[in-house]
Amino acid sequence: MNKIALYIPSMNGGGAERVMLALANGLAEKDIQVDLLLNRVDGPYLKDASKKVNIVNLNTSRTLRSILPLAKYLRTERPNAILSAMNYVNIVTVMAKLISNSDTKVIVSEHINLTESNKSSSTITHHILKLLMSYTYNKADKIVAVSNGVAESLIHEINIEANKLTTIYNPIFSEDLVRRSDEPVSHPWLNENALPLVLAVGRLTHQKDFATLIHAFKKVLKNKACNLIILGEGELRCELEKLIKDLNLQDNVQLPGFVNNPYAWMSKADLFVLSSIYEGFGNVLVEAMACGTPVVSTDCPSGPSEILENGRWGSLVPTNDPDSLAEAILKALNNTKFKSELVKKRAEDFSVDNSLSGYIAVFAP
Repeated sequence: MNKIALYIPSMNGGGAERVMLALANGLAEKDIQVDLLLNRVDGPYLKDASKKVNIVNLNTSRTLRSILPLAKYLRTERPNAILSAMNYVNIVTVMAKLISNSDTKVIVSEHINLTESNKSSSTITHHILKLLMSYTYNKADKIVAVSNGVAESLIHEINIEANKLTTIYNPIFSEDLVRRSDEPVSHPWLNENALPLVLAVGRLTHQKDFATLIHAFKKVLKNKACNLIILGEGELRCELEKLIKDLNLQDNVQLPGFVNNPYAWMSKADLFVLSSIYEGFGNVLVEAMACGTPVVSTDCPSGPSEILENGRWGSLVPTNDPDSLAEAILKALNNTKFKSELVKKRAEDFSVDNSLSGYIAVFAP
């Protein structure tokens, strides 16, 4: 392979962005020429890009407007393969390939459970998006799902050709992640004499269901003194802050916002909790486990049950159930069943190298 292109709109904070950057850096370390295509050269993750990765600026304000610049790139640069991530980006990538007259192999990757995300939207625009996905995904050379649950949702929702579909788990565990987890964090709740800390990380959106976590934590506090920190930013900040105030939790719950290095926080927390109503994979679960932190997760579609092997490596509870979540949090804080060395060993199964091997096989002619 002479050149591989990876396309995602920006390097702003998000799971898909982190995955694409890890792949770009990993491919470059294997001496494969990598172009990372961005609509805009911005975002907090840019500083983590390897100097071996060539950043290509498509210079467009919206993904839809990138079709022509992307087609021109494919026509002139002719990479061996291009990988895109996220449905609207995937649609644009396939359309650009169709008008470029290039022989570049197109791989689209899906990071969300389409069945579950469809439940929260029934607009005409959403139905058009599904039709476009069905058409373009079937025109792609290969479709990568980040979990078996995502793969099943694609087959069910957009009638894709199953022989084009493969599951490759996300590239999470790396020595760099472990190194960054050792960096210091200045926060009074993370010193040696502080109360046990429960940590969650993610965008403050309906999907992550931090409201249920906060209600569950209120129940936990009735039995055990501890603190909760939720890292991330999003449109529900005001709503969550009001909930914290209404439940009189201001002294025990904080929302510090987005941080550049969540791994340093994860490694110092006593427990990590994922409360989502759906996921594609659940990167943060593996990240926390890679930091040696025990985890509790909702058994949401899809990803957590695959990562935790149906509860072997951490507790799984029903979605939108604060009682069950509170019970699991208390049990996890009060015992050491899931010891740090065990969860860290499981996280290694989702290494950058393992993921790269899968993608390199897909990129091959």
